[in-house]
Amino acid sequence: MDRDHFEAELRRDGYEVRDGEIKPHEHREAHTHAFDVRFLVLDGTITVVFGQDRRDYGAGDACSVPADTLHEEHTGKDGVRYLIGRRPAPSASAAE
Repeated sequence: MDRDHFEAELRRDGYEVRDGEIKPHEHREAHTHAFDVRFLVLDGTITVVFGQDRRDYGAGDACSVPADTLHEEHTGKDGVRYLIGRRPAPSASAAE
């Protein structure tokens, strides 16, 4: 996916947008976020683990992690640079 197109989609969908990176060989243990996340890999690679499901993402790949989703993040020798969008999770009362 193209960065400009991805960023436009994020902004349209109410995400706060910024650039980020994770250093090489970093292993982030299982955790959750109180917000929805979508990211687009710009350079490098990242493996995101959802339970028993491991998914590798490289340049041009996008991923969505809904709020409260347990996941791990692992980078390889090159680390990863990404464009990330965050937005507050919908409240329970808004969903009813």
